[in-house]
Amino acid sequence: MAIKLNKNFENIKQSYLFSEIAARVRKYSAENSNAKIIRLGIGDVTLPLTPTVISAMHKAVDEMANQSTFRGYAPEYGYDFIRSAVADYYKKFNVSLLANEVFVSDGAKSDIGNIVDIFGDNDIVIPDPVYPVYMDSNLMSGRKIKLILASEENDFLPMPDLLDGGSAVIYLCSPNNPTGAVYNREQLKVWVSYAVKSGSVIIFDSAYEAYIKGNYPHSIYEIEGAKSCAIEICSLSKTAGFTGTRCAWTVIPDELVIDGVKLNTRWARRQATKFNGVPYVIQRAAEAALTKQGQSESAELVKYYMNNARLISDVLKKKNIWYKGGICSPYIWLKCPNNMGSWEFFDYLLEKLQVVGTPGEGFGKGGEGYFRLTSFGSLEATLEAISRFDAKL
Repeated sequence: MAIKLNKNFENIKQSYLFSEIAARVRKYSAENSNAKIIRLGIGDVTLPLTPTVISAMHKAVDEMANQSTFRGYAPEYGYDFIRSAVADYYKKFNVSLLANEVFVSDGAKSDIGNIVDIFGDNDIVIPDPVYPVYMDSNLMSGRKIKLILASEENDFLPMPDLLDGGSAVIYLCSPNNPTGAVYNREQLKVWVSYAVKSGSVIIFDSAYEAYIKGNYPHSIYEIEGAKSCAIEICSLSKTAGFTGTRCAWTVIPDELVIDGVKLNTRWARRQATKFNGVPYVIQRAAEAALTKQGQSESAELVKYYMNNARLISDVLKKKNIWYKGGICSPYIWLKCPNNMGSWEFFDYLLEKLQVVGTPGEGFGKGGEGYFRLTSFGSLEATLEAISRFDAKL
């Protein structure tokens, strides 16, 4: 008898979005060796880790070189010091968390992809367009997915009126990747109310909360009742430049109970079985990033990237190209000019301007005709890119 494979993998695209982009760029580079390509596609940061973070890492490395302070396996849920640091961080949003409600991991992408493990065969609600991991991880698990369209008509912020009132696992991201849209308090209250009434669970991705300007919620737990219906996943990747060092967290409040089972306990069991913990050196770095000084230094990183976003936005305005984002988000979500398709515009930018972005279609059918640019490049690269936009768009 032949070994059986998980046939659910046949329901996902053969190539991950960013792998496809990389393949196209490699092909173009091979054929155009002198091209100076500017990458405004993948959301990877370019500024180095801040002094406070680096100092903490060096100190932790020295500890690892001394037998009396050496650490081996890290706790699967995170050391007490970092779990407490995350809980303290939420106080700035007037959110009270217990340290045991925080689970430290190696990235928001990992937790978003793995959270499906603790749920059964539920309906899944995902906005379209959306970060591909929400969709792919559920397709891999054979889940039934209902897409709710995020469009210009609803300001790319779909609401529960698009649903039938039944229970579901609902994915929300604010500030949104890829669109940059941000839910306000009243909108999140509606979502929380729906989840409580219908017996649903919200998976709230707040990876970009540090980019928020104005009176928008940074955490879903700022909304009354959210602790009984929401899991929140956040990360230091875009906040403190941890894309290469990898540290994030998932919050599961003790109040979140389904059929008498605390999801906090269920996730703890999953992590204990399948996750070996984040290295001690990285957790000390993350702790430093969450100190007052660390947050101040991270704010300067955010300021730098958001200045890039402003520069990109300004040239789009000049060219009368519709866009969203770039205010509370490092992403600019634009409508492809001249009615181009998303991949058509990708090829145009690559071939004519040697600039790489992300086709909106890669985030779902609702993204067709749109395009995502990121502000994570260097200032010099961003200025060169907008010079090319100004000349050739």
